[in-house]
Amino acid sequence: MDDAHEERFQQHQTWLASFGAMFEKQHEANQQQAAMNQRLDAFITRQDGLNERLTMAIERLDTTQARIETLLARMIERSANGRDA
Repeated sequence: MDDAHEERFQQHQTWLASFGAMFEKQHEANQQQAAMNQRLDAFITRQDGLNERLTMAIERLDTTQARIETLLARMIERSANGRDA
């Protein structure tokens, strides 16, 4: 090979080595991202379960509050009736 071809060949070799290093770094970053995604998926799954339990608890509290309000209204009616008599 003449010098121009050798120089161009070396330049391509250098590029290929650089691309290989970049691809390796990208692969490492992708693996780290995949691990982080798995942790986030697990966290979201736990949060979904927690949200369901919280929703059920709030519904029970709403029911309990409505029952207490009904009982208080009945008690107030009875005490008011006793004063009117």
